[in-house]
Amino acid sequence: MTTPPPLRIGLLGTGPWARRVHAPALASHPDTVFTGVWGRRPAVAEELAARHGVRVHERPEDLFEAVDAVALALPPAVQADLAVRAAEAGCHLLLDKPVATDVAQARKLVEATEENGVAGVVFFTVRFGAGEGDWVTEQAAKGGWFTAHADWLGSVFGVDSDSPYAESAWRREKGALWDTGPHALSVLLPVLGEVERVTAVRGPGDTVLLSLGHRSGAASSLTLSLTAPQAGSGVGVTLRGAAGVTSLPVRQDPPETAYHRALDALLTAARGGPPHPCDVRFGAQVTEVLARAQAALEG
Repeated sequence: MTTPPPLRIGLLGTGPWARRVHAPALASHPDTVFTGVWGRRPAVAEELAARHGVRVHERPEDLFEAVDAVALALPPAVQADLAVRAAEAGCHLLLDKPVATDVAQARKLVEATEENGVAGVVFFTVRFGAGEGDWVTEQAAKGGWFTAHADWLGSVFGVDSDSPYAESAWRREKGALWDTGPHALSVLLPVLGEVERVTAVRGPGDTVLLSLGHRSGAASSLTLSLTAPQAGSGVGVTLRGAAGVTSLPVRQDPPETAYHRALDALLTAARGGPPHPCDVRFGAQVTEVLARAQAALEG
C-alpha cells in the first residue's frame, strides 16, 4: 500500500496561541510539513517563521498557493473571511473556535468548504483530548440524559490575572460567551442534541448564564466567564439521566497533544476518509446557538 505524501500546511496568525500550540504542533507532526506563515504583524511573523525554519508570506494568497492546508489562529471575524478565501483556493482548513461570530459568515464558510470539496476541522480543545473526547462519545451513545450543567470559568480578565491572553482585543470585546461558550457547547451538543430554546442573563463581570432546551427534551445550564478569580476558575460538566450521574474527566494532556489529534482528523478527512464530528458544519451550529444567546442578552 502506497504511503500518502505528507500534508503541506501553513499557519495564518502569530499570536500567543499560535506560538504556543499551533506552530510547534505543525512542525512536529510526522505527517505534515510546516511550510509557511502569514501574520498581520510582519515582524512577529518573521520571528515565528525563523524559529521553525519556514517562509514568511506577505499575502495570504501567496501562502494558499504553496500549501495543501492552512491552520488558522486568528480572531474569529478575521478567521472567517480568510478561511473562505483559503477554501476557495482549494486549501483544507484547521480552524480555531468559534469559526465566526456572525451566522451569515459561518454559513458562508460551510458553503465554501462544500462547494470546493475541502475538508475542515474545528479545534475544540476538549473534544480532542483522549479522555474527554472518549467520554463525550460514550455519553452520546448512552442517551437518556435528563439535564446537564457546565461551568467554564476562566480568569483571563480577572483582577488577579496573569494570563498571556489578557491583551486579546476580541476576547475583551466578545467576552466569555464567545470564548468559553464554544468549549461548553462542543461537549453538550453531541450528548444532548440540537438546541431549540435559549435564554441568557448576565452575571458579574463578563459572566453569562445560559439555559438551553434541547430537541431531545433535555435541559442544560451553562455558566461562562473570563473574569472569575483564579481561585474560583475551572471547568466542570455534569450529566444526570437514566444512566446515573457522570462528569467530564479532568484534562490530562496538554493542548499540543490535542492539537496533534486534530491534525490527525484533518489528515483523515483530507485523504477521503470520514469527516470528524467537529467539522465546519458543527462549528457553524455552535455559532448559531451563541448568536441566539447574544440576541437574548441584547433583547
